[in-house]
Amino acid sequence: MSLTIWIALLVLTLILTFVTATWFRPLDPRREQRIWIRSAFRLPLTIVLVLVLGACGRATSEKTVRKLAGSPEAVKARQEAEAAGRGTIGAWEAETPLTLGLVILEDVCIGGRDKEWFFQTGDDKYKIRCMLSISAYFGADPRTVADTIDGVLSAGDQTDSPIAFNHDFLYARTVVDYYRGKNGAPVGHNAVEPTRLSKAGTITLNWDQVRGENRRELIDEPRSCAPHDPPIKRCLKEPGSTTVKDLRNKYGMVFKITIPIKNYYTIRK
Repeated sequence: MSLTIWIALLVLTLILTFVTATWFRPLDPRREQRIWIRSAFRLPLTIVLVLVLGACGRATSEKTVRKLAGSPEAVKARQEAEAAGRGTIGAWEAETPLTLGLVILEDVCIGGRDKEWFFQTGDDKYKIRCMLSISAYFGADPRTVADTIDGVLSAGDQTDSPIAFNHDFLYARTVVDYYRGKNGAPVGHNAVEPTRLSKAGTITLNWDQVRGENRRELIDEPRSCAPHDPPIKRCLKEPGSTTVKDLRNKYGMVFKITIPIKNYYTIRK
């Protein structure tokens, strides 16, 4: 139900309450006059208050979202978030054995909703919220998966490295040993081949399944970009003509890193 309807119902309720209180209660003339005088002042103030509260809870218009998304503050926050994400990808390319082949960047700004009276999601608490997501696809030789993952961990061992995984990560070391044939799958006997490293709040690393008869191309093509409409929507595919299939054909297997979505700009109501 829209906010306008809620306001109309509230005003109607106030009017009906007032009418009921004055018509169905026997009052002496002087007391009735005082009630009418007080009501004459209260009702307009109540209506104004309802309208003010309604305006505060109203959904942000597309025009306002576009204006806020293009503000200097939003532009600066967007540039900083993108630079940080690209810096992380650059470190993975420069410091690990992986070969960068494709980068996907999605940036969207959305407006807040009408006041949520019942099923609350929090989307009515802000005027605008802008989010950035970045994924990168790398090629690697499936014959040297152990060395590749071990190289990622070695890069993460460096002081202040943006690589989220290092040799302190027990599960990651177990994955390397698995690919070197020193043990079975790290999640139990007869378990499937490991294809993922992750830590809460950090980058997730996924890769194709390449061992024995269980070879599977687990890294999918990125979804199609949404219409490019800056500053509200941006979707970049770099380079535009490269596909995951191209990387797999060239290198043999594909790794993917996914950087957590960054909420880089928010204005609360």
